[in-house]
Amino acid sequence: MAIDLDQLVSDITDAASAVINTDVSTLRGFSGRQVQAIAQQSVMVAAGIASGQITADTRDYFLDGLEDMALNFAKTLRGLLMVTVEKVWNAVVGVIWNAISVATGLALPQPVLEQGA
Repeated sequence: MAIDLDQLVSDITDAASAVINTDVSTLRGFSGRQVQAIAQQSVMVAAGIASGQITADTRDYFLDGLEDMALNFAKTLRGLLMVTVEKVWNAVVGVIWNAISVATGLALPQPVLEQGA
């Protein structure tokens, strides 16, 4: 049975979105091409295994390649999420510091999120 490429792309996107509870396709910098490439490679590997062009001796090599592609995708999402976390932190801290500044009449400098925090 052949894999439906469009459905696989949708399933990969949905699975990643469910884990992080955010539609990953809405993240700025999200690479739909990366998901498309993973899905296309998966279809080719499945077809190669089914046809015998990918043998038991080479199957792990191709599956390892898919694992690497998925890991790179996950790392891309991690990077995008870190940017989002930083934006949320900046927004929250900005509101808090502004409220304190207004309440006290002091001009408090807004803290800066340190890298790796």
